[in-house]
Amino acid sequence: MSNTVVYINGKYYEKEDAKISVFDHGFLYGDGVFESIKCFEGNVFALTEHIDRLFDSMKAINLEIPETPEKMVKLVRQTVQKTGLKDAYIRLVVSRGIGDLGMDPRKCPASSVVIIAQENKSMFGDLYDKGIRVLTVGVRRIAPDAIDVRAKTLNYLNNILAKIQANVTGYDEALLLNHQGNVCEGTGDNIFIIKKGRLFTPPPESGALQGITRKFVLQISEKLKITCAEKNLTLIDVYTSDEVFMTGTLADIVPVIEVDGRIIGNRKPGLLTKSIIQQFAKIRSKHGVKI
Repeated sequence: MSNTVVYINGKYYEKEDAKISVFDHGFLYGDGVFESIKCFEGNVFALTEHIDRLFDSMKAINLEIPETPEKMVKLVRQTVQKTGLKDAYIRLVVSRGIGDLGMDPRKCPASSVVIIAQENKSMFGDLYDKGIRVLTVGVRRIAPDAIDVRAKTLNYLNNILAKIQANVTGYDEALLLNHQGNVCEGTGDNIFIIKKGRLFTPPPESGALQGITRKFVLQISEKLKITCAEKNLTLIDVYTSDEVFMTGTLADIVPVIEVDGRIIGNRKPGLLTKSIIQQFAKIRSKHGVKI
């Protein structure tokens, strides 16, 4: 098989042959959940944590699959093995399955499970050493009392609209505020700021996803004896910070050197940010499940 392998409901396909029905509720209504996962040096990073979150997301939207968490771990490993890659990007999708054109989930007798494994490519290219420019967009993050983003669903139009606004204005990433005007997160990444040697990130109740990379950054910070706290942040907190970085499975850890035209620090990735990145690089090829 090629370096892109797709598992769909018990069978493996080449990229060109991988298809789902147009009557699948994931396609018609975004009715499903997903996880983005990475494999580094033959190690599927934090796979158990990703699978646990997947099952939490499914429970949140009342979606069931016959597979157990242990079976899903096995399927992910097998899919990556078939690519022959040691470094891979994995997208795991579970949808409500095939129904009709109506919204009633009772019309979907069986869910669909899709696992895509392909070559791992950096989200921000060569900007990890240089840092990225971020724009606060007018699109607000969906409020938790509307859709709680702790359930990682296929409804990502909110994020895509924010990304479009950043793209058309020439910025590398977007920053979303919540309905209270507090800093929330990027389009697919959490945000951290460092001020006078202390690290801060928005709390889950702000509407930010409880990212898995975010969790490890908090652990690394404690190990490095950096005081860290979850705290509601305003744009002034971000503008006047000494260092800023964003984290996510696809983004990894990327320094931020500019926000809304305000220069962060000396317009270079900060020393504490670099230390955290170095520690994370050691963890991601060890913590997880070997293929």
